[in-house]
Amino acid sequence: MKPAAVFTLLAMLALVGCDKKPSEPFVPDPVTPSSSGALPAGHPPINTADRASSGESDVLQTQQATVVSTINIPQFTYIEVKQDNQTRWLATSTNAANKGDVIKFDPGSTMENFTSKALNRTFPSITFVNRVSIINGK
Repeated sequence: MKPAAVFTLLAMLALVGCDKKPSEPFVPDPVTPSSSGALPAGHPPINTADRASSGESDVLQTQQATVVSTINIPQFTYIEVKQDNQTRWLATSTNAANKGDVIKFDPGSTMENFTSKALNRTFPSITFVNRVSIINGK
């Protein structure tokens, strides 16, 4: 075969192959406990009762700070904190933190130049955290 014919044949095969839709992604069946309630062989033990009773969450609260001020709006609390001699803003679900409280919180996700429509205010930087725990209330 001539090289031009081989090239044309390969090009046609490539174009035909591009018309195919991608196959559906693999989605495993949901894991359901056996009738005995036993975990699959080799699975580490799960003790959800201990986690729930201790108040632990899936995210570790590794940060600690002192509350400078709070702003409460429906469903959210904005908390100004002092941490390592610097102030910063946090946002979390409604919380009972007050000025002077020492709190713990997860690292969260920080946004720059965040505008709160509810407050009609732009924060230069704010960190959205999952949960705040008061460890030393005033």
